[in-house]
Amino acid sequence: MPARPTQKDVADLAGVSITTVSHVVNGTRAVAPETKAAVLRAIEETGYTGDAIARSLVTGGTRQIGVAISLLANPYFATLIQAIEREAAAAGYTVLLADTHDTVKTEQETVRTLRSRRVEGMLLTPAAGDGRVISELVSLGLPTVLIDRLTMRTDVDQVGAENIQSTSALTEHLASLGHRRIGFVSGVPGLTTSEERTLGYRLGLGRGGLSWNPELVVSGHSSREGGAAATAKLLALPDRPSALVVANDSMMVGVLHEVRRHGLRIGSELALAGFDDVDWSDLVEPPLTTMAQPIEEIGRRAVRLLLARIQDPERPHGTVRLPPWLMHRASCGCA
Repeated sequence: MPARPTQKDVADLAGVSITTVSHVVNGTRAVAPETKAAVLRAIEETGYTGDAIARSLVTGGTRQIGVAISLLANPYFATLIQAIEREAAAAGYTVLLADTHDTVKTEQETVRTLRSRRVEGMLLTPAAGDGRVISELVSLGLPTVLIDRLTMRTDVDQVGAENIQSTSALTEHLASLGHRRIGFVSGVPGLTTSEERTLGYRLGLGRGGLSWNPELVVSGHSSREGGAAATAKLLALPDRPSALVVANDSMMVGVLHEVRRHGLRIGSELALAGFDDVDWSDLVEPPLTTMAQPIEEIGRRAVRLLLARIQDPERPHGTVRLPPWLMHRASCGCA
């Protein structure tokens, strides 16, 4: 029985090193086009089928897309992933999911791991503080769509919610109810979602006839613990706010705990309005007034954009902003 072809056989036939063959197979480093072509010919001639990756190089694709996302950053990401998987499966693609833990280092590692599996495209929710991963994906020509946390770049496709006008609307609504000191619990500094929602809050103040006061804005770092700490700081002010806008539902959990720890009645003694709308938003007492993101549609549109990019790499890049809708309940003080 003849020996099974190895990467060494491929390297010998192509006249390159085993390391170069590995880089072509795993996508771990850019290889000159003529060298890559020689390796692919050698794979085909030797019949090397060491793994699915090698076969896909010859047959033309893995029918896999990578999803690099922080599974802990926001509860709504679970719904987002379900929508992505359904849309991908309908198109005959498998989803490979990797958790970035919302750190730059882990994000870099998970993206490279997904690339080594020869995914045909990447859906990415970028971590704050570093754009090198996006630049690397763009330079490699790997079809990529950014989800939720968008950037000012014009060389990559992006899909997310509209944040500025929707947060402005929440703030304006509280101002229309007579609140003059409206606090804001913002998200992780450096994220576009955090910056846009802070801008929306500031815009809403102006539209409501109120002045910007930096002491009323505290970062909750997009976490439950951070939301509680930010709320404690705001409620400790000599002239505490009478209403709060909370930039996401992870922080809202901490806000609710801290408000109740202070013994304040939500809606009457402290009005609340938040961004995101998880399943329990209408189960708490009083139910929460929120801006609900079109999560499932964001997932579907992201997959469609990615598959269109895979089919036509030269098509113009685009950014899709989908409008949230107001879920008007009682936590803002309205009946």
